[in-house]
Amino acid sequence: MKYTMEDLAFIKNGRAQQHKSSEPVTCKVCVVTGATSGVGLEAVKQLAQGGAKLVLVGRNREKLEQLKAQLERDYAATPDTVIADFSRLSDVRHAAKEINSRYDTIDILINSVGIHSTKRLLSEDGNELVFQVNHLAPFLFTMLLLDRVKKSAQGRIIQVNSEGHRFGGLKMSDLDWSKRFYIGLRSYGASKTAQLMTVMTLAERLKDTSVTINAMHPGGVRTNIGSNNGWLYRAWLHGVIWHFLKDTAISGESLYYLAAAPELKTTSGKYFNLTIDEKPMPHALDETVQEQIWVKSHELTGLAL
Repeated sequence: MKYTMEDLAFIKNGRAQQHKSSEPVTCKVCVVTGATSGVGLEAVKQLAQGGAKLVLVGRNREKLEQLKAQLERDYAATPDTVIADFSRLSDVRHAAKEINSRYDTIDILINSVGIHSTKRLLSEDGNELVFQVNHLAPFLFTMLLLDRVKKSAQGRIIQVNSEGHRFGGLKMSDLDWSKRFYIGLRSYGASKTAQLMTVMTLAERLKDTSVTINAMHPGGVRTNIGSNNGWLYRAWLHGVIWHFLKDTAISGESLYYLAAAPELKTTSGKYFNLTIDEKPMPHALDETVQEQIWVKSHELTGLAL
């Protein structure tokens, strides 16, 4: 894959001074997936400090309850919790139904759940697992909650994406990697490319509404993504790579900016490197494939077009 200087701007952008916002989000209903660790956890802390009414979505009940108690203690927050494992689309549907029954309006939706796998695995739904957890499940969740977001005076959707989309790997005729040799980084890239493409497509369909949707790379930060892999990968991650990564607090501050900053109230369909507007790789801008993955994402999640 050949890179241009424009493609390599992500290196400079990641080191740039990032934007911040102190705009309050008092009483705004904020739904955050992947809330109990990493990037999601940092976003939750920032939003709690800003006064948000939080809905925490995670797969581990004990961790959710511990986080709820922490937010109550540290920020006098009153968060709600919803159990959902994004490796099961039935869990996603159930969680969305539960949230829709509790809230008439959603002001901010942040999807930060994600995985990386060194081996090809299939979900219960028959999809390649990384593709499902990173793309299909957040896509389904977003679409099922969209009517509630539309009721907000200025609804914002943020999909935590990745510079990993630069790895490519999205092949419409082989989304489950049954015909190719599985490469973890390429699989991850495929999932993030698909997500980024549907962000741009949905932004276009929402242009006459009060809802914006954007994608963001959370920076090179210390998270536990990939910890589901074997001991060798974990040793490499924590023993080598970990030392070159930044604190996840920068991700939380950046997500807060994207969720709250008044100057972004009409900004939609963009890809941010933390808080810097950045041009994605050319393969993610292919409008023909964007339409194909939009249709296929509906099909694989059982949504009507």
